[in-house]
Amino acid sequence: MCSSDLNADIHININGELFHRDKAMVSVFDAGYVLGDGVWEGLRLHNGTIFQLDSHLSRLYEGAKALDMDIGLSPDELSARLYETTRANNMVTGVHIRLMITRGIKATPYQDPRVTISPPTIVIIPEYKQPAEATLTRGIRLFTVHVRRGYPDVQDPKLNSHSKLNCITACIQAAKAGADEALMLDPHGFVATCNSTHFFIVRKGEVWTSSGDYCLGGITRRTIIDLCLAHDIPVREKNFSLTDVYGSEEAFVTGTFAGVAPVTEVDGRILGNGQRGAMVERLQR
Repeated sequence: MCSSDLNADIHININGELFHRDKAMVSVFDAGYVLGDGVWEGLRLHNGTIFQLDSHLSRLYEGAKALDMDIGLSPDELSARLYETTRANNMVTGVHIRLMITRGIKATPYQDPRVTISPPTIVIIPEYKQPAEATLTRGIRLFTVHVRRGYPDVQDPKLNSHSKLNCITACIQAAKAGADEALMLDPHGFVATCNSTHFFIVRKGEVWTSSGDYCLGGITRRTIIDLCLAHDIPVREKNFSLTDVYGSEEAFVTGTFAGVAPVTEVDGRILGNGQRGAMVERLQR
């Protein structure tokens, strides 16, 4: 949930320069606008610290390398720019940061990277944004969509690129069905992930999530897996079907924005007693 009053006068960092949100603009020839050519990260500032920043930057630079894109800054320099932006906005906590890096400005609207005529465009948008309390307690509803997470030779789901049309299409279908988020299957029909979060179920005291073969390498997803291991909670990365989902005692999604949020309904099936379960509450704590 975004606070429009608090965010009315934020300043956005574009290529190292701060602009009031009403004046923050990029060129219509920018590769991100023309083609969705770029990589991005969603980050959370909590008590003065950007959560898991090293892991997020590692994923960002790996994605840029896959796209043969030189960011032009070292991870330390980019980290410093992020904190400079939050300090300039007097932000300390409860802040979601969108870090977006595109290939840069093109001489003409054309997909060939060789017609790029500028360094990469680096945009940092910090906003005061908190998940709704109902999301964290009463939970969300999911709908399984026909849009699949595909094979990596089509569009690698590990790549956090600006090209998110498959996820957007999935989101639209779920919204039309009256759900909050889309549950997406892999090419073999097993549960993969959601359109913007990662999905877990709880069965007989065990926490299950997908094999990870067809989803983004989620930072919060990995944090939850590590927390389970550290607290002797059985956790498995494995293939499972919708039948396993419908029969689960609990389910939840993870993401940088909301952390851990319960799922109470999938495809019209009420999970467990339809309320946040003990495992979800424990993991939230």
